[in-house]
Amino acid sequence: MRFLLTVFILTIYTTAFAQQATSNDSIYTIQDNVLIPTKSGINISAIIVRKKANKNPLPAILFYTTYNQGSGDAIFGKRSADKDYVGIVAYARGIRTDLKHYAPYEHEGTDIYDIIEWITKQSWCNGSIGMFGGSYTGFSQWATAKNVHPALRTIVPQVAVMPGYDAPMENNVPFGGILPWANDNIYKNKPYKRELVFEWFENGNSFRSLDSLGGQPNPIFQKWLAHPAYDSYWQSMVPTPVEYTKINIPVLSTTGYYDGSQIGAIQYFKLHTKYNKNANHYFVIGPYDHWGGQRKPAKNLMGYEIDSIANISMMTLAYDWLDYILKGKPKPELLKNKFNYQVMGTNEWKHSSTLEKINNDTLTFYLDKASLKSSKPKKKEFQKQTIDFKNREVENTYYTPEIIFDTLDASNGLVFTTEPFQKDFNINGSFSGNLWTTINKKDMDVSLALYELMADGKYFFLTRYVGRASFAKDNTKRQLLKPNKRENISFDNTRFVSKKINKGSRLVILLNINKHPFEIINYGSGKPVSDETIKDAGEPLQIKWHNDSFIKIPIWKE
Repeated sequence: MRFLLTVFILTIYTTAFAQQATSNDSIYTIQDNVLIPTKSGINISAIIVRKKANKNPLPAILFYTTYNQGSGDAIFGKRSADKDYVGIVAYARGIRTDLKHYAPYEHEGTDIYDIIEWITKQSWCNGSIGMFGGSYTGFSQWATAKNVHPALRTIVPQVAVMPGYDAPMENNVPFGGILPWANDNIYKNKPYKRELVFEWFENGNSFRSLDSLGGQPNPIFQKWLAHPAYDSYWQSMVPTPVEYTKINIPVLSTTGYYDGSQIGAIQYFKLHTKYNKNANHYFVIGPYDHWGGQRKPAKNLMGYEIDSIANISMMTLAYDWLDYILKGKPKPELLKNKFNYQVMGTNEWKHSSTLEKINNDTLTFYLDKASLKSSKPKKKEFQKQTIDFKNREVENTYYTPEIIFDTLDASNGLVFTTEPFQKDFNINGSFSGNLWTTINKKDMDVSLALYELMADGKYFFLTRYVGRASFAKDNTKRQLLKPNKRENISFDNTRFVSKKINKGSRLVILLNINKHPFEIINYGSGKPVSDETIKDAGEPLQIKWHNDSFIKIPIWKE
């Protein structure tokens, strides 16, 4: 379990890359700790890297980061300088200067504009600027796109998080990894011990007390917990519908099927293309995790050997795109249309003009008596599930450190399975559904994991949904469930996946309620969930899952 926590934190919440030594620094002019003024009066620390051989003004590439890893950060500028750009590494407000000014996600929209304005006035810049980078750095590009500077020619947001939408919470469910994120990566405090979440789980304290339990109060953690809804605090950080209409610069987005930030990355694309019908926005997605979606993919991704055609460098793709926009070089060959995705198991890339055109049919399955049935049951029935939150000997979690595995752990969960399919088809997209349920409490956090049960008896993890029932109708407003009343929980904000499903395979849903150390526990009392303790658990959660509940699977069939 401790291994799982480490993987969780590293893959979802940080983009802290291992620094690579450069053997020949003499070819560069490196200016470190350059202070860039902003209209706020707070200077931004930056590193400027140029090749000494380049005497004329050049396009500049801005890599904006919230992580400070020391002098090795110059590598991000060197990579751009090696491509005959000026490389700028700029740090979020307060990083490397005074952390009292640090406020993650809150000032990028204005600070980056001022940074770009300063760059345009430097003798080494020819007036054209691009941005690229992943995770928080990906978010920062969308933040500055709220008001695009005239000199900003393109952005390449990779695995971009969307604050309040997929980090530090997903569908209004906070992750345990949000606590060490600021403490370890930003404030450089003594790391919280790895056992902390397990201690919290065992003693039943409130999630809000997690930092105190670790001995180091964390104001960022507390601020985020104060905004459990996708409210104006979060919404102010990213473009509004009107602002999306004005984002006319070319955009290249990349992410992966197993990227913790995928939901946010796709949401930016959906909103940009929805509100700006002429958006020049290209999207690339394949069998990658948070690292692979912005750097070089793993050939073996958690036990799955990716198709050889998927083994492309996202770093190379990013610079090929920058060369295309800023230097007039050919467009990257992979970008044959606006939405480009790799179908796992086919060794092929597919290309579509829109996200909506990647599927031509939908499979609907009803959750009935451990089966996923293609027709709505004629007789109304339900399946019972009991969750005793006080019993800490039992955990509920879908998670496995492998994509392909032998046995599905269905302990304290419900499993629903289709009949074997008679023909091949491709799953293309994000599954959705509607759960009809009756519970004895006011709320719960629901988890659905989707698997392919292959003909050889092995399970292939496809995708997952996790969400808070009280926010299912509106992620901006909590609406508690009424105990012992039939309610519906609709969902569509799940991770995108594309994979060939072979004849003889089945689809499997594992339906569960969150009860494990890696995510907050919703006891269902109706109180703010972050304040609930095991004392609020009361009687066990009693659930009736009604058999008119269904899921919809978007597919492409020949």
